[in-house]
Amino acid sequence: MASHPTGKGDAEERILTAAADLFARFGYSGVSTRDVAAAAGVNEVTIYRHYSRKRDLFHAVLESQLKNLHLRGDLLTGIAAATDGPEALERCFKLISTTLLPHSRLLRLVQFSVLELGDDFEPLLRKHLGELVEVLARYLEPWVRKGELHEADPRALILALVAIIVFHRSLYRVTAGGGTDPDATFKAYFNLYAV
Repeated sequence: MASHPTGKGDAEERILTAAADLFARFGYSGVSTRDVAAAAGVNEVTIYRHYSRKRDLFHAVLESQLKNLHLRGDLLTGIAAATDGPEALERCFKLISTTLLPHSRLLRLVQFSVLELGDDFEPLLRKHLGELVEVLARYLEPWVRKGELHEADPRALILALVAIIVFHRSLYRVTAGGGTDPDATFKAYFNLYAV
């Protein structure tokens, strides 16, 4: 009779999957561990065997989703080949949107972590999104120094672009009166940064 390795067991995987779906739909406050247990087909005690607090479960879910982000080399090459600051900025936005938009569940989890849980999750977000910010900031830095982009700190500029993607639906409604197109939101903000 074959035995199955325990490692990250089937129950823990089901818990993470169910929790990711529920937290992304209803937020941290809108989900109980009882909800997660029911969706995962486990006893609530099983959740607490793996995660001592609901907050720890949310952290594990968010981290597992963040680990799936990867920067595309061809888009980084395109940024490096930009001939002016506005073009580099636009190409940075394309890379950020290409990297983040396919991960709608992750975007919702990031929104809820920022809005509901605050500073506790900053180190996790910094750990995983920090590489994206640092890499892209290095590409924009020469254009900032040349005065082709208004923002003095290229990291702040990249963070603004990340925020556009993460919160694009809300930002677009506020800035343009409705809709959900992140490209339109970027265009509304583009003139703030490009000379």
